Amino acid sequence: MPKTFPFPQDLRAAQLALHETRAACEQYARTLPWSAEPMPGWESDKQLRSNYISSKPDSPGYTEDQAEEVTRFRARLLELSTTVSTHLFWDSVEAGDRVGARMVLKHAHEPAGDEA
Repeated sequence: MPKTFPFPQDLRAAQLALHETRAACEQYARTLPWSAEPMPGWESDKQLRSNYISSKPDSPGYTEDQAEEVTRFRARLLELSTTVSTHLFWDSVEAGDRVGARMVLKHAHEPAGDEA
């Protein structure tokens, strides 16, 4: 059975917000052009022993709104990751247990194993 830790509610909330913000950022990024700057498309040569040909269409680059949204996501992710990693709670955890505690915190929002 994994060790449990008495995570304060504000730390748990910051970790959950970090998880949700990262997921939202990744989802948003999937809607963006492949390049932030306008770039011509390309097609590579056929791969050896395969019919696969790697290619990308022309990229119009990000619009101003898209670039601003990416900047907002990155700022929020930096803020949340700093909040989680510098929380005073970590001072109360023995140095040898900190990595394990961090791993437990990353999954603290998930239902218990028998509920999943």
